[in-house]
Amino acid sequence: MDIRRRLALNLRRLRQQHGWSQEDYADRAGIHRTYVSDLERGARNPTISVVEKLAVPFGVEPGRLLDLPS
Repeated sequence: MDIRRRLALNLRRLRQQHGWSQEDYADRAGIHRTYVSDLERGARNPTISVVEKLAVPFGVEPGRLLDLPS
């Protein structure tokens, strides 16, 4: 599975598990909502710094966002 697809699936799964909208999650991560949408569709290639920002609201290590979805 493509790494962008893994990131997209993990972001969506974790966000939904927390009951957050894309806007809620984007606010918590300090990024724009449309960027979250693009990431969840696999349309963007985030920098490693952005992956770190994405992991913080979930309280997970950044690498976990790139693992195969379980």
